[in-house]
Amino acid sequence: MPPKVDLEKCTGCGTCVDVCPNEVFELVGDKSEVARPDDCTACEQCVMECPEEAIALEEE
Repeated sequence: MPPKVDLEKCTGCGTCVDVCPNEVFELVGDKSEVARPDDCTACEQCVMECPEEAIALEEE
């Protein structure tokens, strides 16, 4: 269940890039992108730390 970034809410702060233990995210331009969805372990660290609440884990 890979994370999904709401690009309308994302400000490109990079918090998800910094907190993700598996380097799932990359900043592309001024937005966060799920670069390696297969590496996500659904730890929800990105969801909890995103200041804009722009990340959600997709339900399977």
